[in-house]
Amino acid sequence: MDQILNKVGSYWFSNKANKELNSVGEDINSLGSSIQGGTNWLVNKIKGKMQKPLPELLKEYDIAVGIFPRDATNYEFNEETGKLVVYIPSICEVGYKDSSVLRLSTTVTGYLEKGKLADIEGMKTKVMIWVKVSSITTEGSKIHFTAGMKKTRSREAYEVLRDGVSVDKF
Repeated sequence: MDQILNKVGSYWFSNKANKELNSVGEDINSLGSSIQGGTNWLVNKIKGKMQKPLPELLKEYDIAVGIFPRDATNYEFNEETGKLVVYIPSICEVGYKDSSVLRLSTTVTGYLEKGKLADIEGMKTKVMIWVKVSSITTEGSKIHFTAGMKKTRSREAYEVLRDGVSVDKF
């Protein structure tokens, strides 16, 4: 009887240990893929606080969820200062149904507040030539891009997540 219990116990212990090791392995893999996303992920993981998806954060601050490409999932957000850093896997362009195009660097930074993303770095739009976008504000059904001059567009075009198309340079 002792031998059977030993075998059952060691089988159970072995399975439990494998599950724990797999969980640690997944956490390490997540950490590896999140290194680009900065240390905020690790701090939140230690605190037991899960980071909300980027579209959810943008929606909470009344910003169109489609201004960043679908694969922009890693980000850091400091609630105290409002600083947002979004990590994008590669330099890309995102086209919208109103024929506008945004070009994004691998890191886009700005300060997020209700209805506004200001002091943006790493984002351009095409207005005959590529021009740096310095701020985005929303107002009802309109979205305003400040890129040298203020350009107002329909917000509806920016409410759908889209894939970015990789380009060679920002």
